[in-house]
Amino acid sequence: MTTIDLHSEFLRAELFLISGQPTEAVAILAPVVAAYPQDIAVLELLGRACFESAQLARAEEAFGQLVELAPADGWARRALARTLERQHRPAEAATHHRVADALGAAS
Repeated sequence: MTTIDLHSEFLRAELFLISGQPTEAVAILAPVVAAYPQDIAVLELLGRACFESAQLARAEEAFGQLVELAPADGWARRALARTLERQHRPAEAATHHRVADALGAAS
């Protein structure tokens, strides 16, 4: 696939997510993530799609990578915290919520 095709796939995955089909979005994103494993926009979309399709381990991985790449990203911290909460890990989630609060991220 060329870069243009990967960009089209990213946009198509975004459309699937917006239209309530997160599982399909995750599948479409596979080659995009493989080509750009540290791209913040790709990881964010993957994390959102995984979270919405209850693929929580994958969402945690994507959001965790986002936090590693951009530790001052309050949105990523909040997303990781919510993912941890859904996995019944409130103590770990609390740490990320506190950082997100300090960074001024919306609740």
